[in-house]
Amino acid sequence: MSLLEPARVSGFTARLRMLAGTAALALCLATSPARAQPDPDQRVGRTVADAGSPHYRFERFVVASADGERRWRVHLAIPRQRAGRDGYAALYMLDGNAALMEFDAPLLAQLARGRAPVLAFVGYDNELRIDGAARTRDYTPSAVDDGLGQGPRGGGAAAFAAALAERIQPEVRRRARIDRSREALWGHSLGGLFVLDLLYTRADAFAQWFPASPSLWWDDGRELGAPERRFLQGDLRRPAGVAIMQGGSERAPNRDPGAAARSDDPRVAAHRARIAAVPADAARQLAQRLQAKPGVRACYREFAGLGHGPMLRASVRAAALAMAGDPARACADAQAPSRRDPMHEANGSARATASPVEH
Repeated sequence: MSLLEPARVSGFTARLRMLAGTAALALCLATSPARAQPDPDQRVGRTVADAGSPHYRFERFVVASADGERRWRVHLAIPRQRAGRDGYAALYMLDGNAALMEFDAPLLAQLARGRAPVLAFVGYDNELRIDGAARTRDYTPSAVDDGLGQGPRGGGAAAFAAALAERIQPEVRRRARIDRSREALWGHSLGGLFVLDLLYTRADAFAQWFPASPSLWWDDGRELGAPERRFLQGDLRRPAGVAIMQGGSERAPNRDPGAAARSDDPRVAAHRARIAAVPADAARQLAQRLQAKPGVRACYREFAGLGHGPMLRASVRAAALAMAGDPARACADAQAPSRRDPMHEANGSARATASPVEH
């Protein structure tokens, strides 16, 4: 099986789609009930990659796993402006199909007014906006049995990490001259969990990390335990910038554990209980612990008034704009978080605030 192939859908991918409704539950339930729930079958449709841009040229390639059962499609946007002396900055985005849908001509123009980064949208080789089953497999470090008779799900993060670092990154670097000191990874929800897990296990893979609304509840908060401790106690081979992003409404008091028991759907009840088991301020507390590690520049950015679903758009655009300037801006001009008022940033507006140092 060759590394780069034309787009097609394997039988394995087709079988995974049958599980997409269940696998997408985490994304749907994490969205505020007052908002319309995301459609697990939503298609990508026409994007800025199809329309073209005076600021970026678009390419795409497909990476296949050795067994042919995993296929990732990467849309690559390369700036038309000349690269700097050391090359372009690069932002790699998980859930690449969904991320691509959040980019438009005005945003690309805004990026071009700075030091436009290469944009690598790492998605799946299909037309789904969100492939729930595939992302659950790829973005989670451990398999979890939700007790619904389907057996354990997830646990493919190590295999995907190898594909990302050993196949996808080298191909991006082959197609564009990349400054490896300015490579960044963004992910939302389970993707945010993967960003943290890769930081803990392959800290030299990227220089800047953007975990947005990370699913810290996965596997009873596993990533808040031994994986984090090993990272904090280990040595870093290169400095790391970490910007944890979260919506203010994600920390709102609708995490009543009793609400889980009152749900008629056992999947809803079980998932709400898992989320409620993790402290609402877990992401912010994590940023504080990471900031204390030598070699790590960490911050927590909260987008007041935004829930879990809207954070995908807000965070990926914020990450792109940060990479068009100095990536350290993701943590710039921040004030130390007040331990007395954990909700001090949630003021009801859509304004983002930051503090140095999901769900």
